Amino acid sequence: MREVDEAVRQDEAAQFALRYGKLIVALVVLALAAFAVWLWWRNHSADQLEKRSEQFVQALDQLDSGNRAAANAQLAPLAKDGTSAVAAGAKMIQAGILAQKGDTAGAAKAFFAVADDKDAPEAYRNLATVRGVAASFDRMKPEEVIARLKPLATPGNPWFGNAGELVGIAYLKQGRKDLAGPLFAAIAKDKDTPRSLQSRARQMAGLLGYDAVTDVDQVLAQQRQAVQPAGAPAQ
Repeated sequence: MREVDEAVRQDEAAQFALRYGKLIVALVVLALAAFAVWLWWRNHSADQLEKRSEQFVQALDQLDSGNRAAANAQLAPLAKDGTSAVAAGAKMIQAGILAQKGDTAGAAKAFFAVADDKDAPEAYRNLATVRGVAASFDRMKPEEVIARLKPLATPGNPWFGNAGELVGIAYLKQGRKDLAGPLFAAIAKDKDTPRSLQSRARQMAGLLGYDAVTDVDQVLAQQRQAVQPAGAPAQ
């Protein structure tokens, strides 16, 4: 009986191998091929990322040297890159070059192109929005400025100070001192806002009749530090 059972099992194994053997071999070969392609793609992506990084560095070096045309040449292929972060970064630098050349209209258009690109990273889009409005502020209607920047002009947002200042000025153009004053006061009290911007916002809030001073001693110390000559002893 044992010999019969063994013969039956061997026969079943042989039939299984005949029926499914080729399919199993094909699946194994396919899996190995897919793994090989994945390894190649990973190495290829790493090589491409390294090349793009080198191009970015070269473009920044050209900018530091004042060679804007050469920098643009380095950035052109990166701006067309399929990777959204790479393309957005290159376009931001190109827009900055236009701003340096005095082409504020072209710079604003380039910044807004990044700001409106839903595939670009949010950090790039927010920065592009602020810079685009700043470049074209004098040509924009107050309501356009507010529509663009109001989502960023909220406490806790990384761009609260910069966006809030522009929104506050837009409110003033509309004659809405009741909205501009509290906004400037909030910017002045925001600890994450740069001191220079805090100082401007505090002055604007005061002119509009809103108290923006949270710590008088601290403000006075900052003012003394700002006007104190370098190397002079603190008082």
